[in-house]
Amino acid sequence: MSGLPDLEDRPRPRKSAQAFRTISEAADQLNVPQHVLRFWETKFPQLKPLKRGGGRRYYRPEDLSLLKRISDLLYTQGYTIKGVQRLLGEGEPELALAEPSEDTALAQVLAELDAIAAELRNL
Repeated sequence: MSGLPDLEDRPRPRKSAQAFRTISEAADQLNVPQHVLRFWETKFPQLKPLKRGGGRRYYRPEDLSLLKRISDLLYTQGYTIKGVQRLLGEGEPELALAEPSEDTALAQVLAELDAIAAELRNL
């Protein structure tokens, strides 16, 4: 015992908003499995993370914005993959990179609260 704290016990410093994210960090941030991000790369040519040695992916802030938009369109607004491809392919950059509207965010929060309330009723 050296008396030094274990590295695992130290809090990890937060990355800046401009820092690149690994696929695991991006997946955690979006609350989707990593394989979903890999799949989306095959379906949305606009999504091009940097790839380094060994094929490791690094997502830039603009990649994360696009991933958030794709996630919102698929999971919150109910679009299909083809529908999102069509929207992103129509050349509307403001649609491709826009953050979800406040109404969409509010709807998502309300849906989550409804799900929690339903779980609590079932206890």
